[in-house]
Amino acid sequence: MSFASLGLSKPLLQTLDQLGYNKPTPVQAKAIPAILSGKDVIATAQTGTGKTASFTLPLLQHLTTGPKVKANRVRVLILTPTRELAIQVAASVATYGEALPLKSSVVFGGVKINPQMMSLRSGVDLLIATPGRLLDLYNKNALKFTQLECLVLDEADRMLELGFIKEIQKIIELLPKKRQNLLFSATFSDEIRLLAKSIFNNPVQIELSPRNSAATRVSHTAYEVDKSKKTALLSHMVRNRKWQQALVFTRTKKGADQLAKKLRADGISTSVIHGDKSQAVRIKALDDFKTNRVRLLVATDLAARGLDITGLPHVVNFDLPKVAEDYIHRIGRTGRAGAEGEAISLVSADEVKLLSAIENLIRQTLVRETEIGFVPSHSVPLTQLSSQPRKPKRAKKPKRR
Repeated sequence: MSFASLGLSKPLLQTLDQLGYNKPTPVQAKAIPAILSGKDVIATAQTGTGKTASFTLPLLQHLTTGPKVKANRVRVLILTPTRELAIQVAASVATYGEALPLKSSVVFGGVKINPQMMSLRSGVDLLIATPGRLLDLYNKNALKFTQLECLVLDEADRMLELGFIKEIQKIIELLPKKRQNLLFSATFSDEIRLLAKSIFNNPVQIELSPRNSAATRVSHTAYEVDKSKKTALLSHMVRNRKWQQALVFTRTKKGADQLAKKLRADGISTSVIHGDKSQAVRIKALDDFKTNRVRLLVATDLAARGLDITGLPHVVNFDLPKVAEDYIHRIGRTGRAGAEGEAISLVSADEVKLLSAIENLIRQTLVRETEIGFVPSHSVPLTQLSSQPRKPKRAKKPKRR
């Protein structure tokens, strides 16, 4: 099957050919014709399978026809949960639509709003936005939805996890009732099903992987280690295995900063990205990592969606995520577009229940390994840690008066 057989226009086919994209992925093969026909679509597929192109390509083609967009109006709206994902989608739109006479824009919080208001004055064909900033722009009369033809919810489950459900409901109430609706995600929770049921009209459902399954070309290993020795083990891995590029996830922003500081002190070039960093700092950190100016990028789950790093070989869970589904999104940064990847989890005794939740979710047991040359801090296997009875605390003797 070729992209030409899906019904895409000649300018888009030429762009794809220049990019070296010859064959559509399974999700693209199913979604593109359905979207071109104007149907609502709900698609679930593993991270790295080409979901963004699945909706951007047919929407760009659709936008080449129809009325010219008016001032402060938008024809297609793509909602994303994070700034990083918004920027990535905007980059894809710019790349695929390079040969088309269309205008697109991206808006998100954390930066000045006035330049974004200016970019909307003459209207945009396609707008990528985070929910909060979109509502800010609407409340400032910088944006009207009277010309909106299509709404895309990209990684909607993450938007719900981040607490955007009220914002999404407000936005939907503002939109024209007659429109096309699309939803793409790597996982599909019960909450998403309820949301979809309320806004979608007889959608085409595309489910190309088992629900909440992990990427198939990624190896999964777990290393038992005392919490206080995790940094030493990570540093040892980087040096012993001669890693040149690895994405490391921590559970908290403070933990990310502390880990990066220790790694730098150990002579390992490291950048940090999380919600407290300014957009300029986050962009530079990501750029330094992509261009191999630093070896490690330490991030919170903010970066679990939206980071598209070509050929990223390793993802490390320095801390296991509290929400098991986030494991899927974290490791989805590696093993993309058919490449091989490695997902490593450093597991301490207090994280055994989190590990069990992850294994139950992905229906797969992480291979237990030990690092050559690194002395384990305890000898109790992870499979036994959760069943170790706690010693009862001795009652304190009353003080004599």
